[in-house]
Amino acid sequence: MSDRRARRPAPRPPEGTPAPAELARGARAGLADAVRVARWADAALRPGPGRGGATPDGKGTLSDTTAERAAAELGLTPGQVRADWDTARLAGLVEVHGDTARPGWRLHAWDRDDSAVLRGWVALFDAWSLAHPAPGALAPAAVAEAVEAMPQLLSFLQLSAGPVPVPQLLDLLDQRVRELRTERCEIPYGPQPEPAAPEDAPLPALLDWALHGLAAVGALTCADGQATLTPLGSWAVWVKLEQICVAAQSPAGHIEQSAEDMLRGCARLRPNAARAEYRAWLAARTVTSAVTDLLAAARGEDALLRGLAFEALRVVGAPAEAEVRAVVDEVPLRPYALLWLAEQEGTDPEDVHFVLTREESTWLWIDTAAAVADHGEAQILVRHLESAVQPTVPALLDEVRRAGHPRTVQVLVALAAAHPDPALAKAMRRAAFQVHTGGE
Repeated sequence: MSDRRARRPAPRPPEGTPAPAELARGARAGLADAVRVARWADAALRPGPGRGGATPDGKGTLSDTTAERAAAELGLTPGQVRADWDTARLAGLVEVHGDTARPGWRLHAWDRDDSAVLRGWVALFDAWSLAHPAPGALAPAAVAEAVEAMPQLLSFLQLSAGPVPVPQLLDLLDQRVRELRTERCEIPYGPQPEPAAPEDAPLPALLDWALHGLAAVGALTCADGQATLTPLGSWAVWVKLEQICVAAQSPAGHIEQSAEDMLRGCARLRPNAARAEYRAWLAARTVTSAVTDLLAAARGEDALLRGLAFEALRVVGAPAEAEVRAVVDEVPLRPYALLWLAEQEGTDPEDVHFVLTREESTWLWIDTAAAVADHGEAQILVRHLESAVQPTVPALLDEVRRAGHPRTVQVLVALAAAHPDPALAKAMRRAAFQVHTGGE
């Protein structure tokens, strides 16, 4: 039998789903207060609310002084400011680095990029239980079970495409909690004490909290003993279902592997197939963890993985901007990062290479040659000479010798062995020897 996963069709958007522009208008309206506070902080607390304005707790929490100042200037109460600030953090409008908070890419793109707005709202939707914390009277274990059960209830609400009575949702929650407890059961070995009786969770109270939490972020409405998904909520549930289907349809079966192993597995795929695999791998992870893992793979010694990692980051797109910008000063990653950022900023593809200096272009040329030498064929390596920015091979060799790339010698030796012109091959071997010995 084949071990390929069974293909399942991706879910279709619910009938009557508003256009993305209309959904974005709804998301902008729901997050308007959070955007207002985030923009106030950006303008009033430069270089950032974490410099003397935020509590140094590693979470970017506003200090009492800052909250009171914002409340006075915005005509709000300190409590409203804190709530809006928390929403801004959860929606990615504000990014926290240690005890410093700074504007996120979504805040900068808010007025011009509908996808940034919708991503921000989905981030808040995912964090509804943090935006609306459970009452202290509810046991943490019971709360965790309710949070884990809610995706099934949300899927049922979407399939119902209309109001669902709360008692029906309560029955579904009870069923799902029982399933979760059964799934966690393990067969013990050796003598075991009598198991404790399951904690009697106050399901009505849990469901009431969950529904009001989802209503607070704009995912559903509760009235007359019924719950109904909003257009944004229905669309977000569809997005989640689509991500699950994409992950389940990983064409080459790499979604459970590390970033490095996944990239190695994609090395022999055609570009479209590789991008499909990147999308499936990314759909199974948070953006932050995926980008961190891809950049870690790019820092390794294998130049092929470096290039492939940035191809995968192109699939991630704008949400990876802050992390990519942060590695610009790392020499091995700098050319790749600068090209990636230029593409994100809309530079014409024919002009994107102009963002690199001559030295950076030479470094990238050597790094790419190292990837070809390690994983490609000899004729591809020879053709790679044509992509150099230098007009002649002697000029190229002169600049390659000065580049300081750790694989320079190996690349020159491989080129000399592959090149059919004896004179050029001799010049490459001489250059390799000079780099190796430090001579001229």
